[in-house]
Amino acid sequence: MNALILAAGLGTRLKPLTDTMPKAMVPVAGKPLIAHQIERLKKSGFNHLVVNVHHFASQIVDFIQDNDFDIDITISDESDMLLDTGGAIKKAALLFKDKQPFLVHNVDIFHNIDLYKVFTQYASLADATLIVSRRVTTRYLLFDQDSHLVGWMNLNTGEVKSPFEEVRNNPAAYNRYAFSGMHIFSHALLKTMDDWPDKFSIIDFYLSACATHQISGLVIENLRLLDVGKLDTITEAESFINH
Repeated sequence: MNALILAAGLGTRLKPLTDTMPKAMVPVAGKPLIAHQIERLKKSGFNHLVVNVHHFASQIVDFIQDNDFDIDITISDESDMLLDTGGAIKKAALLFKDKQPFLVHNVDIFHNIDLYKVFTQYASLADATLIVSRRVTTRYLLFDQDSHLVGWMNLNTGEVKSPFEEVRNNPAAYNRYAFSGMHIFSHALLKTMDDWPDKFSIIDFYLSACATHQISGLVIENLRLLDVGKLDTITEAESFINH
């Protein structure tokens, strides 16, 4: 079971902490975010992790090397250029030598999902499976009745993105779900990334690839999700972990 932890972000919303450390090293309940995610994924049955790094990259690398997590961890180094989510996945995928599907998990999210159950049941069912929920937001992914991704929309601006004209003309006819930041990626999609630049958004890629590949949505009911993106969410995260 493979997983990619996205840990290369600049963490600008967590300033001034991230003026001297990467977001992944911000402490929550006595340990860095990256430690929480490594331990959670290990307990969920994942045995090979890739961690991408950029901002204060050496701090993350040194921390992983100095602590025995008893799990195979490989670094995907983006020190020279931050590759965005799509570029990060494109580069990191090559580090999974067995070419099996892998879970993509942000370093700064906590949740109540049974990752073992989700991964073992859905990893081989589509080219990509996006974990979504009915959470209220202003930006939604659009899915058809078969849970296939068909588009994206911004409720505030009315913008709609889709390779399908019928979706662009009538987005209200499709199911709207909020993206969790977690998804399962299949190596079958790597070839499709060949024509994409080094740096790109994975959502933009999925919105293009859904015209030719099976990009599915998995709705998690009663999802509890916390994004540790701002200073005031650190205390909230500690409470989330304790309960």
